[in-house]
Amino acid sequence: MTPHYAPVIAALITLLLTTLLLISKATKGIEDIPNERSLHAAPVPRIGGVGLMAGLLSGWAIMLKSLAWWVVLPVIILFAISLMDDMRGLTPRVRLLVHFIAAFILLLGSGMLLHNVLIGLFILFGVVWMTNLYNFMDGSDGLAGGMTFWGFTMYGAAALMHGNDTQAMLNFSVGAAALGFLYNNFHPAKVFMGDAGSIPLGFLAAAMGLWGWQQSLWPAWFPLLVFSPFIVDATVTLLKRALRGEKVWEAHREHYYQRLVQLGWGHYRTAVVEYVLMFAAGVSAIWSMRQSAELPWLLFLAWGVVYAVLMLILDRRWQVFQREQHGQI
Repeated sequence: MTPHYAPVIAALITLLLTTLLLISKATKGIEDIPNERSLHAAPVPRIGGVGLMAGLLSGWAIMLKSLAWWVVLPVIILFAISLMDDMRGLTPRVRLLVHFIAAFILLLGSGMLLHNVLIGLFILFGVVWMTNLYNFMDGSDGLAGGMTFWGFTMYGAAALMHGNDTQAMLNFSVGAAALGFLYNNFHPAKVFMGDAGSIPLGFLAAAMGLWGWQQSLWPAWFPLLVFSPFIVDATVTLLKRALRGEKVWEAHREHYYQRLVQLGWGHYRTAVVEYVLMFAAGVSAIWSMRQSAELPWLLFLAWGVVYAVLMLILDRRWQVFQREQHGQI
């Protein structure tokens, strides 16, 4: 019998441990110091990932028999290496190597790499990209935590629709842990999740999406639509920077959510607008699973138009904003 209280445990452990870490001196030396990418002015502890992962794994611990080693092992590896990166700093090459190792373990353990090598390699790079883009999008109060809550809640709801309580609780536990984290991360944020939180969560967004696809709980396109607010922003921004010949791995403030904050929307309003977008994308994905086979393609087209229009509007607003800023200098 699936323990339906697992998400409650995940949320409570995350909330309590994160709060205790903030009260203690454990955050000293592990702070997010403002830089050219930052949207905050003062140092903020980035120890939230420890509380979040502790809560998530606590919720999962009571469902040990339902866990897949090729999901849990990479998550633990990524958490450990990312926490080391938060504390001491690692080179991009080392981080990326570990991300590929984690993705390889996932695909090898799940059998996807052996089933079809070409598709497996394509998915390998997709998992690595998802792992990293989650980190790129973790730059505004409540944003990554909110995406985690809405995204994994939609995974859980889709699993429930197919009568798979176990997968539902596994995913609800991730979303619940994010909810416990948001108590201290929503604007004004007292804590950031750091790489120790964002990197494993990005990996889990891909891993749980693939696992659900393998179990026929949802089609392959479902995770892409659910997490499309993050995927579109991060991918389009990366492509634009690459086309301009910029170093895509360097810190910047060119993501659309970052520009919203800089345009005067602030962290609070930006988070609320993004939550609405996340919720709408997730609900539309769940709704479309019950419809005709042709509808998902039309839905992707519709969302493509929505994202294109929103980005064009923001691009124009940003150009006006820059002209005004230069005019004041």
